[in-house]
Amino acid sequence: MTTFIFYLPFILLFALAGVYIERKVSAFMQDRVGPLETGYWGLLQTLADILKLIQKEDIQAKSTDKILFSLAPIIVMSAVIAGFSVFPITPGWAGSATETGVFFMLAIVSLDVVGILMAGWGSNSKFSLFGALRSVAQIISYEIPLTLSVLAVLVISQTLDMQEISFQQGPFLKHISTDLDTNYLFGIKALGVDVTDIGGILTWNIFRSPVLLVAFLIFYISGLAECNRAPFDLPESESELIAGFHTEYSGVRFAILMLSEYAMMLLISVAATVLFLGSWNSPLPNIGSVRLWDWTMGEPGTIVSHVWGIFWITSKAIFIVFTQMWVRWTYPRLRIDQLMSLGWKYLTPLSLIVLFIATVWRLLMI
Repeated sequence: MTTFIFYLPFILLFALAGVYIERKVSAFMQDRVGPLETGYWGLLQTLADILKLIQKEDIQAKSTDKILFSLAPIIVMSAVIAGFSVFPITPGWAGSATETGVFFMLAIVSLDVVGILMAGWGSNSKFSLFGALRSVAQIISYEIPLTLSVLAVLVISQTLDMQEISFQQGPFLKHISTDLDTNYLFGIKALGVDVTDIGGILTWNIFRSPVLLVAFLIFYISGLAECNRAPFDLPESESELIAGFHTEYSGVRFAILMLSEYAMMLLISVAATVLFLGSWNSPLPNIGSVRLWDWTMGEPGTIVSHVWGIFWITSKAIFIVFTQMWVRWTYPRLRIDQLMSLGWKYLTPLSLIVLFIATVWRLLMI
């Protein structure tokens, strides 16, 4: 229900604004002005593009596999949207009540590979097929370091519940259901500082356990590859494959695939926020009588708590999306051999080392 009440409308608005913002960001980085003609500062350009796509004729080549070609966009979009169902939004709004939320998110999102392969094979085009095969190889390869980096967080947190991981990154010890002592904040506790009432940025996972900062970088890089974003955009490389696995798509189906790409960017960003960057927690700490965290969060379940929780989790996620756009227009595309080498020779061994260190860290601090 959470997906439809909050995240689904948010995804639609995000995609509408995200395309416009990316055009402006790329224009600024290339010393251009971007869209200007449709609406004030070109604000209605993306809306005009969506209306055009909706009204376009749905064209299918005679040689396409009609069933695979038609179902592929639906499967890709459904898999990505389903992943949002387990994300918390505020301290009192937890999403799907499941204790295996992280496992479900990783499992259901991985199904988009099936839709991408169906799109490439069903199009009966060599460009689409090459793009789909590249995407499958890339996503499967980078899912390994991404999952291992998430596993490092789970080893530290000792739970698969995303809402509980969120509570652990703030001074809400009384709301945590697992039997963890206050030394779960061992990264700062070792310095002789009691942070169980401080909250703020010091209790985020990347700070309470420094090894998770490396895990976050692995997660971020792997997330770019999962989203087929530059410099890992080989499945859609325009200079080689026209548009990759969605070359033959037009109209509404093309719009669905583009929406899925931006929804995947948002999903990776929200996941990074929940697992590493404090989730809905305020970055402002309590300092003595100055209760910055309390003032910018409130008690769980109140309107103030919902408003601040939504603000913090969405602002952090949108900032990560902005960095993804920044990376796209800064770094050149990798060759396929460089992409696979980075995943298998560097990120995967490094993520295994991070997982081992996180395990030892957790055992030593019990």
